[in-house]
Amino acid sequence: MAKEADPEGRRTLAVLTKLDLMDQGTDAVDVLLGRVIPVKLGIIGLVNRSQLDIKNNKPIDEAVKDEASFLQKRYPSLASRNGTPYLAKTLNRLLMHHIRECLPELKTRVNVLASQFQSLLNSFGEPIEDKMEMEMERRGLGDVGVNVERPDCGKLLLQIITKFASAYCCTIEGTSKNIETTELCGGARICYIFHETFSKALESVGPLEGLTTLDILTAIRNATGPRPALFVPEVSFELLVKRQIKRLEEPGLRCVELVHEELQRIIQYCGTQQEMLRFPKLHERIVDVVTTLLRKRLPVTNCMVENLVCIELAYINTKHPDFTEVQLIHKTLTEPLEDFKKKEQRTDIKEGSAFNAGPYPTPLGSPQNTPHGMLQRGVNLLPEVPTQTPIKKLSPKEQRDCDVIERLIKSYFLIVRKNIQDSVPKAIMHFLVNNVRDNLQSELVSALYKTVEFELLLSESPHIAARRKEASEMLQALQRASQIIGEVRETHLW
Repeated sequence: MAKEADPEGRRTLAVLTKLDLMDQGTDAVDVLLGRVIPVKLGIIGLVNRSQLDIKNNKPIDEAVKDEASFLQKRYPSLASRNGTPYLAKTLNRLLMHHIRECLPELKTRVNVLASQFQSLLNSFGEPIEDKMEMEMERRGLGDVGVNVERPDCGKLLLQIITKFASAYCCTIEGTSKNIETTELCGGARICYIFHETFSKALESVGPLEGLTTLDILTAIRNATGPRPALFVPEVSFELLVKRQIKRLEEPGLRCVELVHEELQRIIQYCGTQQEMLRFPKLHERIVDVVTTLLRKRLPVTNCMVENLVCIELAYINTKHPDFTEVQLIHKTLTEPLEDFKKKEQRTDIKEGSAFNAGPYPTPLGSPQNTPHGMLQRGVNLLPEVPTQTPIKKLSPKEQRDCDVIERLIKSYFLIVRKNIQDSVPKAIMHFLVNNVRDNLQSELVSALYKTVEFELLLSESPHIAARRKEASEMLQALQRASQIIGEVRETHLW
């Protein structure tokens, strides 16, 4: 077995028992000296008690003395390196050497564990009751029946509030110590909402989306009134462009909602701090206060975004420096009249007539126009006026007017969309994000720092108290182990 477990014999200590049973004229000197079986740690010979000695309850001390006498008589040169006492010393020495070889690694492991449990214990903090008793003893207020407020509760509450507010603001600013690497959060996510989500939502709103040529033509005709217009009426352009600008309000309000959700999400991210887990009641109240603050700022921000769109709708600035499309359209409107007449001649008269769908009026001299005929047909001699513009091929002038309005709408809409894309994030940052960041700590202090609520807010979780006790006991055991390891290193080896 020894050869299988220790082929080289470096870790094997051999013991040769019952030396007194060898025949007369023989000895075990060669075996004890390792000449027969070489063992690095040596071979130690022993003389055991006989069966008769065991039955007679021979004391161990007498057996050891008899063993020493036998070794001195039969193996005088080897007597000092054999026997039960020498075996005990050798085994003790080997054990101590092995322990000292393993001590550096063992001591390192113990120190690392002790440091971890010390950090864990520090994160749990000291029990509120213990701190109260220590402060009362320091102030000399330990007498029974003295009613005193907890001296450290207010300080601890302010520290927790300040730490939470600081963590919340740092998460928004991107200066948090624990930077998330798996997903965007805080200010980075808000930036993504502004420049990716909101921008793409605005770009998806086309300048002419939901606007047909028939709508444009109807608006032009309604704007001219009873007189045919020589030029494109500006009222139709304003009417249609306002309708398109109004569609930019929904993406802006959705952007406010997404930023509000992210600010709400930061509360849970900051709520993973040890203090929040230690005091669940305080955590609930902090979440309520911040949620109420965010909810209070939400209507104000929505109103501001709506006002930004209303501001654009209030005045259509056709003199805007970027609205250069007007000059190009003016050139189009001054097209030579001869070209326009040529286009008119190529137009089908029947398709261009506004009344080609109904019958022509009967001449006044016909019998049907006599008083008797009027009594039969009634006074409505014209076909019914359609409520919508009939679908027909547009004349060149109508097509040109529609193209002009489309180009004007597209040009001005892109200008307004650019303004909204720039002003909405600024409004959200001012009225929502920055306002919450600047007023968070003061709101928390005013809502939570009340003496009558100290005991409720700082009531510790039973789970945290149990974990603190376990960590404290484990830390004491590790400190005791470290002390024992130090004692072993200082022990003198035989």
